Amino acid sequence: MSESKSKLREYIEAILLAVVIAFFIRTFVIQAYKIPSGSMKPTLLIGDHILVSKFNYGVRLPLIRSSIIPVGTPKRGDIVVFIYPEDRSKDFIKRLIGLPGDTIEIRDKQILLNGLPWSDSHGVYVDNQVFPGAVQPRDNFGPVTVPEGSLFVMGDNRDESYDSRFWGFVPMKDVLGKALIIYWSWDREDHGVRWNRMGSVLH
Repeated sequence: MSESKSKLREYIEAILLAVVIAFFIRTFVIQAYKIPSGSMKPTLLIGDHILVSKFNYGVRLPLIRSSIIPVGTPKRGDIVVFIYPEDRSKDFIKRLIGLPGDTIEIRDKQILLNGLPWSDSHGVYVDNQVFPGAVQPRDNFGPVTVPEGSLFVMGDNRDESYDSRFWGFVPMKDVLGKALIIYWSWDREDHGVRWNRMGSVLH
């Protein structure tokens, strides 16, 4: 084999190896996402780019969504990325509020978890208006019990989030990973980099 063909073969093998490694990392370890909406403000802003760990909740086969190496389970308060139940071509990101067996109720914007008031420092309310449950479930909802193998999620921007209050539970098997860190942030309105957000660890 000539030297030029040998070098070409080395290049092709290196490229194929890089593609396989990149696919493995994206499928099983970590993936980048861009935030397109304000449903998680102020934790996540439009234009934030985040890294999501696919390993925190176990290694899963991508097509059948079955866990082959269990590592951990989602915990209340985690920011999770999941397949949107109403359109499986889209991924959503919300905060985990209810675990299997939890009873969730909302009264005049106050979250009740298993009958007791529950709040977290991440939830933000921007609208003083309170809708009755008969009009829409944003401010008055439930009670409902989270089924086994499912999760109840809400956006941190509680008054402007389309979440489990509207479309129901997230199957555990459809959770893609846990949000870890903001690695890049671009303000499209001011056309500038939000340097202060880069490197922020997500809680």
